[in-house]
Amino acid sequence: MSSLRSITAVLLLSIIVPFSAFAGGHGMKKDIVDVAVANGSFKTLVAALKAAGLVDTLKSKGPFTVFAPTDAAFAALPKGTVKTLLKPENKKKLQAILKHHVLVGAVPSKAIAGKTLSPATVNGTKLKIDATNGVMVSGAKVVIADVKASNGVIHVIDKVLLP
Repeated sequence: MSSLRSITAVLLLSIIVPFSAFAGGHGMKKDIVDVAVANGSFKTLVAALKAAGLVDTLKSKGPFTVFAPTDAAFAALPKGTVKTLLKPENKKKLQAILKHHVLVGAVPSKAIAGKTLSPATVNGTKLKIDATNGVMVSGAKVVIADVKASNGVIHVIDKVLLP
């Protein structure tokens, strides 16, 4: 059991440590996309943003709140799903999925602590946020909260949200 805890701690640190380098003044100079690229745990998300034509949107002034699935979250989707979504003919579907992860406005965790909410995403769909015991977003767990960027905030999640 202690070896499982050690592995979990190493995995969490591999995500947290790179983000902590951006959480201070340095992160505030990088937009949401730049923070995700620099971290290295969001290669699939960044590739999807490029394929969907949404990079410029998330590099704009914002502010935005992004619930960012890790590469591991994308890898947990059924085999072939990501490859299929990245095809040009599936751009609209990919856009809908990615926009389902974004809120207009910067929403730090302290603003939702102890609450249950159903905010609208930029896609027009609603998320179910339960912050009464940790933070769950439509079935995904927020594993790292409040990663600051110049144009908003990122909350790292362990699953891809589907509208």
